[in-house]
Amino acid sequence: MIPLLGLDPAGLDRFFAELGEKPFRARQVSRWLHQRFADAPGRMTDLAKATRERLAAAASIEAPAVIRDTTAGDGTRKWLFDVGAGNAVESVYIPEDDRGTLCISSQAGCALDCAFCSTGRQGFNRNLTAAEIVGQLWHANRALLADGICAPWVEQGRAPITNVVMMGMGEPLANYDNVVPALRLFLDDNAYGLSRRRVTLSTSGLVPMIDRLAADAPVALAVSLHAPDDDLRDRLVPINRRHPLKELLAACLRYLPRAPRDFVTFEYVMLDDVNDRPEDARKLVAIAREVPCKLNLIPFNPFPGTAFRTSPRERIRAFQQTLMDAGVTTTIRKTRGDDIDAACGQLAGQVQDRIKRRLAARIAPAPAR
Repeated sequence: MIPLLGLDPAGLDRFFAELGEKPFRARQVSRWLHQRFADAPGRMTDLAKATRERLAAAASIEAPAVIRDTTAGDGTRKWLFDVGAGNAVESVYIPEDDRGTLCISSQAGCALDCAFCSTGRQGFNRNLTAAEIVGQLWHANRALLADGICAPWVEQGRAPITNVVMMGMGEPLANYDNVVPALRLFLDDNAYGLSRRRVTLSTSGLVPMIDRLAADAPVALAVSLHAPDDDLRDRLVPINRRHPLKELLAACLRYLPRAPRDFVTFEYVMLDDVNDRPEDARKLVAIAREVPCKLNLIPFNPFPGTAFRTSPRERIRAFQQTLMDAGVTTTIRKTRGDDIDAACGQLAGQVQDRIKRRLAARIAPAPAR
């Protein structure tokens, strides 16, 4: 069965050509899938009965199964999805007055092993398929509508999710062949119809893939920087040993002419007594003068077993002030969903640890009598 949720516009065209259907059917079905969130061909009432039957026989409409659905006191909502073989991934919905943002995962686990990352501690399990990536957005929209979400844009007939950030579990550019078709669906007018400014991809710095993204699907770019020099970044973000800062910043400059914004967002997790010193802020000012950027300072969200601590709030504010005094646009990310472990990878890690413990118990030798 062909997973329809993962077929980008070109893929849908090919699929319907193989079914012997006219090209306009692909656009028609795409609107049913991604704008009306149909979960079965039988619901696509303006298709001929024979077309619906061929579609039902050849294809499936299925998002990953939900293991847990939790809403925090501030409205942040997290879905934990089952992607098979004991693996789980997370999506987080963040409501704001003027938008609804969904943070999407691209891999089960991650191979990049950033020192402060909960997902990296789980190791890499597998890439998500395009259908599993898109299925997170499809499910979130359906669930929010079913729950009667109230937002001005929903009342005007738009979907609840207005912004997508690929900042969840995994490194999106390490799953390029599945991420790009998903991005194309997010942007396509017959699918989700999001503007390129409203879709952001976050990368730890896979330089060759940044160049490919500029040609294939140039959405807004965020870079997980987290250190102002190579010595510290080598320790915090190991991919820096392969693609050091000079190469990464050059790739950002090459990306900007194709980007929907005239700046790159640099994400910078604030780690107590690690990367939050005044000299670190001054080094970031030098980087900002080289690459047009916005700095997003992220208070570290501790998880079990980590040796890192969150920078004190007053130090984060002082760090921000140093950057802003130098003319660098700098924000501090608002902490959301504290009561549901909203930091990416925390909930999935807990579930996977329980699964591993159950499996270990099953294979443990019986006690001697």
